[in-house]
Amino acid sequence: MISDTLASYGSMARYKSVQRIEKVNDGAIVGASGEFSDFQYIKDLLEDLTDEEFDMDDGCEMSPSQIHSYLSRVMYNRRSKVNPLYNQLVIGGYDDKKKTGYLGAVDMYGSTFKENIVATGYGMYMALPLLRKGHSPDMEEKDARALLEKCMTVLFYRDCRTINKYNIAKVTASGVEISKPYSLPTKWDFKRFVNPHLKE
Repeated sequence: MISDTLASYGSMARYKSVQRIEKVNDGAIVGASGEFSDFQYIKDLLEDLTDEEFDMDDGCEMSPSQIHSYLSRVMYNRRSKVNPLYNQLVIGGYDDKKKTGYLGAVDMYGSTFKENIVATGYGMYMALPLLRKGHSPDMEEKDARALLEKCMTVLFYRDCRTINKYNIAKVTASGVEISKPYSLPTKWDFKRFVNPHLKE
């Protein structure tokens, strides 16, 4: 999972080092696009859940699919009260019992689905076709990372409300890893970038 680190205030790029991928437990992460304050509220809900699990001390831990289901109920509940949380959420993880990875999404209406590739926001239009073309079930980690970085580079070129600074995260049987923010190399001297009306 990858996301940029920008939180805008209207059209102003106000906060440039915001982490929008959060660890829920040793087997799950949640990423969000949309209203950052609503995501902070969702993080507080998830923290309360994990604290409750810790207090029970029964060795049980929510699986990614359970977190996905819980978040879909939260989003649907708020939408039904005509006070929605303005987020698109991506839930990724590793189910230790089933020994398999998990990837799902929830939108602000509580609509939910599980897929091999997921994108939110502008990425649904620009990145999803690239992910569909480049994804394969038996990808190596380095290939998956390169594909995600390619998508974020394309989005950076095409979206004037973004930033070239990213966090990337992965979940394995060993646990959760979320990188520190980093930038990707860019190239701005393409002929069509310099002269959009160029005819070849």
